[in-house]
Amino acid sequence: MAATSDSPETATDPAHRPAPPRQRSVVRSLLRLWPYVRPVRARLFTAAGVAIVASCLSLVMPLVLKWLVDGPVAEGDPGGVWLGGALLLVLGLAEAGLFGLRRWLVARPLAGVEAAMRADLYRHLQRLPVSFHDRWPSGQLLSRGTTDLMLVRLFLAFPLTFLVVNGVTVLAGFAILLAQEWTLGVVLLSPVVPLIVVCSYFEARYSAVARAAQDQVGDLTTVVEEGVLGIRITKGFGRHRSQARAFRSLAERLRATELRKGHLLATIWALIMTLPELAIGATLLLGTVRVADGDLSAGSLVAFLSIALALRWPVESLGFLLAMSQDTATATDRFFEVMDEAEAEPSSADAAAARRDDTSHGGGTRSDDGTRSGDKAPSSGAARSSGETAVETALGLRFEGVGFRYPDAPRGEPPVLRGVDLRVRPGETMALVGATGSGKTTLTALVPRLHEPTSGRITVDGVDITALSRHELRGLVAVAFEEPTLFSATAGENVAMGAEDAGPEDLTRALRIAQADFVHALPQGTETQVGEQGLSLSGGQRQRLALARAVVGRPRFLVLDDPLSALDVHTEALVEAALREVLATTTALIVAHRPSTVLLADRVALLSEGRVAAVGTHHELLRDCAEYRSLMSGTPGQKGDTDR
Repeated sequence: MAATSDSPETATDPAHRPAPPRQRSVVRSLLRLWPYVRPVRARLFTAAGVAIVASCLSLVMPLVLKWLVDGPVAEGDPGGVWLGGALLLVLGLAEAGLFGLRRWLVARPLAGVEAAMRADLYRHLQRLPVSFHDRWPSGQLLSRGTTDLMLVRLFLAFPLTFLVVNGVTVLAGFAILLAQEWTLGVVLLSPVVPLIVVCSYFEARYSAVARAAQDQVGDLTTVVEEGVLGIRITKGFGRHRSQARAFRSLAERLRATELRKGHLLATIWALIMTLPELAIGATLLLGTVRVADGDLSAGSLVAFLSIALALRWPVESLGFLLAMSQDTATATDRFFEVMDEAEAEPSSADAAAARRDDTSHGGGTRSDDGTRSGDKAPSSGAARSSGETAVETALGLRFEGVGFRYPDAPRGEPPVLRGVDLRVRPGETMALVGATGSGKTTLTALVPRLHEPTSGRITVDGVDITALSRHELRGLVAVAFEEPTLFSATAGENVAMGAEDAGPEDLTRALRIAQADFVHALPQGTETQVGEQGLSLSGGQRQRLALARAVVGRPRFLVLDDPLSALDVHTEALVEAALREVLATTTALIVAHRPSTVLLADRVALLSEGRVAAVGTHHELLRDCAEYRSLMSGTPGQKGDTDR
């Protein structure tokens, strides 16, 4: 997913980051949140209504103040003054209580909206093809799942509501002002047109800067993540200074962008505050003259100015609300950039499995193939309902005219695999050998459908793998990769990921086969936390745990990509001896580089430039194939002279 840890510049290169859309509508972007907001719309609308009532109470207070000044105060009525004061106190308490109720109404549901969006993002990431994760820096995905979704929640909780509330308040307030004294109202309305022009200019400038800032946060997150995961390389090569310089460069660039944001926000806020203040000053001057001339009562002027002052916050908050709207629209765009990526194309079996699952289950989390995590992979001999494809006859694993090229490969570049025809008989172990770049790892990745062939087909026991749902297929096929990946969990949990129903006996057996009994000597045994990426273990220990994970479920088909490369000679011999127990009861495809690993296989297939160049036993190929002899001996050889 991410670049290598010693190359932070990769994450910062714009070529490794999707380009933002050139034009977008803030409203259109925010409307895409509606499917997530719809379930809580009743509480949101109620909260908005409560906030509108509370805000309008602040406009009623000046009218009470007008009555108080022109009535009890002017007439010297103490009882009326006390009554007016009590009424103002009640209105103030009611306003405070309503605003508190609004916050209570939105807090829980909007936390749920954020959680739902984050869960959907994570689920979607699991379903996206491997090629997507090869292309996207991990920091960009992390920032979308954390910072961006937090911005969305904050916007829905406060700015969205107050864009509506403040809009209604301003309209109601100016209606009251114009009804009270239209000439003074016109003076207060004079800044409206300049404010509209300023806000339009501000929106275009701020949108671009906001997008740049959020993308740079993703770049910075990538560098931090890579720096942590690659700390051994950084220290081992003494690259901490260059890494620190790269980090400082990114941090300085983000700082400069944030300062540009602050400058724009300060400018718009200054204008939004200054223009209304000038209008209020002009209104005060004109109103005072009219009171002196007897054209306006003192109470009316006090009420008018009180309403105008009550409208200051709704007007002045415009810049802040617009800025948050822009930030949230950008965060929403970034979220949906990932969500709009096409998932791995489902086969008809995947679609049928998803429909059955939706019909028979009311809850649960879906896995990457559309089935729910609580479902177990069907056993190969289990009877299936009509419409499901059963794997009933042992016919082994077969590649028929299989070709593959990566979706992002340059035009004109030859495919990685071309017309691969290969059969692995039931219960047979086939070794794949070939020079670097010959397509061995890619071929093994096609079996569990981590990638889809661009031509030809692959069958397991006579059934096209696309006719099986991914969940069924991956219940039949287990894999172990050359670069083992462990999770921040216990050693036992990492192994048990290979089979959902694995028990203690299965775990013990898998650890024995993989020669991973070292787990029992750890401080808490199988309950020991192995740490992020399993870096608390050696490379050989991680590889053995990954191998144990592959064999724990007793799979019918086993795909191993050079699973013993990190083992010492002694441990390798022990693992190979134990592996023979597993290989005797399964159909296996093993990528091999060492002669000792090749000897585990019944037959060997030599891949050369994406094609099967030769197939036979180890001894047959040594006798008849010069390229194979060269690979096994580690000496330069000539291509050709192969048994094709």
